[in-house]
Amino acid sequence: MGLMLNGSCRCGAVTFTVESHTPQPYQLCYCSICRKTAGGGGFAINIMGVADTLDVEGRDALGIYRAEIEDHQGRCSTSSGQRHFCRSCGSALWMFDPTWPDLVHPFASVIDSDLPVPPEKTHLMLRFKASWVEPDVGPDDQTFEEYPVESIEEWHRSRGLWID
Repeated sequence: MGLMLNGSCRCGAVTFTVESHTPQPYQLCYCSICRKTAGGGGFAINIMGVADTLDVEGRDALGIYRAEIEDHQGRCSTSSGQRHFCRSCGSALWMFDPTWPDLVHPFASVIDSDLPVPPEKTHLMLRFKASWVEPDVGPDDQTFEEYPVESIEEWHRSRGLWID
């Protein structure tokens, strides 16, 4: 069993719990979807949870946003990622993608439980960052123009941070 996390939106209409084996909020995503729907510093941080442990109160207040994504050839398609948010206050809550049905990715910003401070950070999707954002890259941080090499699980396991 991982760490049970409690989360909520700003107005309290939606509360949830989810179990996480990977609670380190280490990935800062600068893509336009994350930063425009959930990023306060020009980026958003999400973590990973076990989808079948997600327990939600206030589902009637949930909205789902599926972003349009443009590929390298300029073609648009609708993302399979379902970004859940509170329709009352607009808080971005979690992302679920049926491509990976066992996972859910809550935004660290809505987790009310204490989260561990990561020993380093991974800055990803930097090619999409806003012009005004100056990433605060620490000496042990990793940076990626797009996606990192390690998955969230691999990152936690390789550093001995996976919680059983």
